[in-house]
Amino acid sequence: MKRLRTAIIGTGFMGRVHLEAVRRVGNVDVVAIAGRRLEAAQGLATAYGVERAESDYRRILEDRSIDAVHVCTPNAQHAPISLEALEAGKHVLCEKPLTTSSAEGRKLVELARAKKLRNCTCHNLRYYPMVQHMRRLREDGDLGEILVVQGTYSQDWLLYDTDWNWRADTSQNGPMRAMGDIGSHWCDMAEHITGLRILSVCADLQTFHKIRKQPKGSVETFTGKMLAPSDYTETPIDTDDFGSVIFQMGTRTRGAFTASQVSAGRKNRLNIEIYGTKGSVSWDQERPDELWLGNRNSNNQVIVKDPSLLKEKARSYADLPGGHGEGYHDTFKQVFRRFYRSIEDSAAEPEYPQFADGLRQLQILDAELASHQKRAWVNVE
Repeated sequence: MKRLRTAIIGTGFMGRVHLEAVRRVGNVDVVAIAGRRLEAAQGLATAYGVERAESDYRRILEDRSIDAVHVCTPNAQHAPISLEALEAGKHVLCEKPLTTSSAEGRKLVELARAKKLRNCTCHNLRYYPMVQHMRRLREDGDLGEILVVQGTYSQDWLLYDTDWNWRADTSQNGPMRAMGDIGSHWCDMAEHITGLRILSVCADLQTFHKIRKQPKGSVETFTGKMLAPSDYTETPIDTDDFGSVIFQMGTRTRGAFTASQVSAGRKNRLNIEIYGTKGSVSWDQERPDELWLGNRNSNNQVIVKDPSLLKEKARSYADLPGGHGEGYHDTFKQVFRRFYRSIEDSAAEPEYPQFADGLRQLQILDAELASHQKRAWVNVE
């Protein structure tokens, strides 16, 4: 296999996750890391044996030997960095949400298409083996016609007003936080499994903490809750802590979900339930190797991940035998493996969410925000 050279832009939580997952692909070398603070980039590069660290990502984009870049920065920087990377001829894998506006998302989709470059929006949660098994159950008709889709994505890491993250800041995150950060994952998964589109939404958003106590130093994702309640700046907040949505999907299918970052005890629980005319499935990200199967006229079942028992088209998403857990980190490996395979083979069909899929979720977010503001149903573009 040809060896490919890539770079990670961003040194926070997601930058490290991407770095570790890329190194599991096999034929891809991480040759550079860029961060806003040079010392952070150098620290990460030293820890992982990466040869180069930069404080200006543009120097990486100028390097013609680098095939691709991973954009793992705060959301407001996704669009400008990705646009410059495409202009520089790099294949781009960008964290979700793709951008902070649909207009920016459309520019990225159009430029990637014009440049004929591979592009991926990292909706990695599709790639749990049991999620792919659900998808294949639906494709094979085992669930029948889908009637109801419902669930939640619940976390507790921003429960207190002393909890802080850059996502609370509209200028870095965009106008929607809980819905944009985790609600978009839920909607992407719902559409991916069912093969249906969310056509219209009725949404309600809530900011429980209108003022948050922002630490005067930097705070990494998921770590703010370990700080002592001192030395804060009181900061007004206008991003959502919680959102609830009812939606119309396809012509007959109906659904509802919530997204919350203030649900005590829920660390990272994406739960999705799909009810069809023949049977039902329910999956919980906090128990990723289990899948509940619901039946009307026979006993319900809980099955445990075993590649030999998965639907044939789902087996390639599981690398370990039954009884060996596969989790969050593994989903990134599965996305990246397929992304880089498509760079090697220009004729390969992408088996991963592209920028167009990222734009799709931005359009759903637009409709949810408009619905909340109008207190009415809104169609998705």
